Amino acid sequence: MARRSRTILQRQLDARAKLWPEITDKMLWNRKKRDGFVTVPRTLPLMMSIMDDLSDKGFPVGQTYFELWSRLLDEFFLTLNRPEEMAFHAGFSGQRALRTWKDRVRRLNDLGFIEVKSGPLGDLSYVIVFNPYHVIKRAYLEGKVQEEKWQALVIRANEISASDFDDIDEEGNLIVEDEDDDDDDDTNGKRSPKRAKKPRAKITFRKRR
Repeated sequence: MARRSRTILQRQLDARAKLWPEITDKMLWNRKKRDGFVTVPRTLPLMMSIMDDLSDKGFPVGQTYFELWSRLLDEFFLTLNRPEEMAFHAGFSGQRALRTWKDRVRRLNDLGFIEVKSGPLGDLSYVIVFNPYHVIKRAYLEGKVQEEKWQALVIRANEISASDFDDIDEEGNLIVEDEDDDDDDDTNGKRSPKRAKKPRAKITFRKRR
C-alpha cells in the first residue's frame, strides 16, 4: 500500500511539474514543512453542507463547526474561553457577532454534533466534539438528510476507506465491543460479539429569542 501511495504521489508531482514547471515547494503550503495544521477529514466540506441543511433555514452552522474543529487536538475537547475571537474567526462581526456565534454553537449541540457543558464562562464553557459520521447517519435514518447528499457522502467515505458509518446500526445505536467479561474472548484473542448501545440523550437549552 505504501509503495502504491508513493507511486500515485510521484505521478501527481510529475503532472504538476509539467503544468507548472516554474513552481517550487517554497511557494506551496506543505503541512510537512510548515506549522499550524490540524487534521481535517476529506469529507468535511460535504458534511458542513449537510449540517447547514439540518439546521433551520437561514442559520448555517458549518462554518462555526469548522472553526471549532480547527482548534481541536486529539482529545476533541475545548474550553470556550475566547468566544469573541471564535465568533470573529467563524465569520461573525458587528454588535451581534457573539450572540450569533452562541446561537450556532447551541444549534450544533441540539443537532448532536457537539455537547456543551456549563462552567465559569456560563452555559457555553466547555465543548466535546463527536464523530460527525455517526450524527449524520442517525439524522439520515430519521429521514432528515437529502438522499443525494447522503449517497455522495457514502461513496466518498468508501473512496477514502472511512468505515465510521459501520459504527451505527440501522436503529441509530452505537455498536460497541463487549468489554464486561474477558473470559468471553475467543481462542484467537478477539473480543466477544458486539452489542448496540443507545445514543446519548440531548441537552436542551432555553428557547432562542
